[in-house]
Amino acid sequence: MTKYLTSLFLLLLLGCQQTAVQNNVAAVTSDPWEQVTEILANIQPPVFPDRIFDITEYGAKADGRTDCLPAFKAAIEACHTAGGGMVLTPAGDYFVKGPIHLKSNVNLHLAEGATVKFSTDPNDFLPVVRTRWEAVECYNYSPLIYAYEQENIAVTGMGTLDGQADNEHWWNWVNNELYGWKEGMPSQADDHSRPKLFDWNTREVPVEDRVLGKGSYLRPNFLQPYNCKNVLIDGVTIRNSPMWVVHPVLSENVIVQNVKVISHGPNSDGCDPESCKNVLIKNCFFDTGDDCIALKSGRNQDGRRIGRPIENVVIQNCEMKDGHGGVVIGSEVSGGARNIFAENCVMDSPHLDRALRIKTNKVRGGKIENLFFRNIEVGEVGEAILRVNMRYPIYSDTNQTFIPVVENIFVENVTSKKSKYGVLIDGYSDEFPVRNVQLTNCRFDGVAEGNDVEFAKGLIFKEVYINGTLVNIQK
Repeated sequence: MTKYLTSLFLLLLLGCQQTAVQNNVAAVTSDPWEQVTEILANIQPPVFPDRIFDITEYGAKADGRTDCLPAFKAAIEACHTAGGGMVLTPAGDYFVKGPIHLKSNVNLHLAEGATVKFSTDPNDFLPVVRTRWEAVECYNYSPLIYAYEQENIAVTGMGTLDGQADNEHWWNWVNNELYGWKEGMPSQADDHSRPKLFDWNTREVPVEDRVLGKGSYLRPNFLQPYNCKNVLIDGVTIRNSPMWVVHPVLSENVIVQNVKVISHGPNSDGCDPESCKNVLIKNCFFDTGDDCIALKSGRNQDGRRIGRPIENVVIQNCEMKDGHGGVVIGSEVSGGARNIFAENCVMDSPHLDRALRIKTNKVRGGKIENLFFRNIEVGEVGEAILRVNMRYPIYSDTNQTFIPVVENIFVENVTSKKSKYGVLIDGYSDEFPVRNVQLTNCRFDGVAEGNDVEFAKGLIFKEVYINGTLVNIQK
């Protein structure tokens, strides 16, 4: 009887193993890009009633000097109260002495030739609002354009939004002479600001007690929909942001398309969807001082506590010029990242460090999985075409250990003309490697130092050429 039960158990175990193998083969051989159609079907642009609220009818003057913020506030309130529509900014130069806060069913539209310039006086961006600063929840200066818990909102048109940040305004709060900081000036590195915020995060201080603002020297983001649904950002040019530029947080059904971001300040990430679901980034141009597109989900304790991954993201037909990375996942990705698709993009600049980048470390934690890249044309980048780093520098919480999982990265039909490395991978250790990285039909030319891979398992190269030489790998 014992032998019979043992044999039966072995047969069942073998059957389970065969089923698992079959399921894995099916997952690998089926086309994951079919998911894009399903994701896009769930991303629909907001629709607005056919009503127009012209800011000039509420007192705005296109002279570049008059404070038009009261006019924007009045037009937005009237539009919202009426049930929605378009708040029109006609051609001309408008100055606003503070942030623009959007409300549900409002489309803030900038006509071609319209420019909205924002004050650079930090006091104009008080009182504080609930926000995230470098992926940590807090109350801080209001983003220049902000929406909190709103639905059906948009910023559209062919006009320009100018934050007017430069080495004398906002950027010089960074402790770096490159951005105008000088010895004796305050900065975000002061003990009462950035380190304090990260310590609050580590100790899980209630968000309501994390009040910053005046005296903190933590720069605001430019455009932040926070916990919103049905968001459209379409057509506008955004320049000179204090730091992160387009930063949707905890939002769902987000479209960023036909947008041009030009901002070379510190931490001027172009588009940072954070803890969002169903996101489309399409036909955009990025020329930035940091990552062009960076997908995030909260830093350390906040990311784990909230537990909202960045997921179901489609990136199509974008152009990346300067920046630290073209399409980036991390580093503040403690809530996880999954189902990311990027295709048909062009990246090219001697001041673009990497094309495709995953960055995390042992205190971030989280799971990064199911990343798909195809049809990417890279001219020149400074470091690597594909960079995966599980040992990204640790700036806080150094005593904590939450080693992340990084797996299932698929790169197909990617070409490049000049870089230091083709593939540069730093897994964490033999026990915690980067798993299942597959490159198919790629050609990397002008590679100075080949590939550099440490702690990777399931690394597969199929029809990959490095400087014209076929490099097939399976390990």
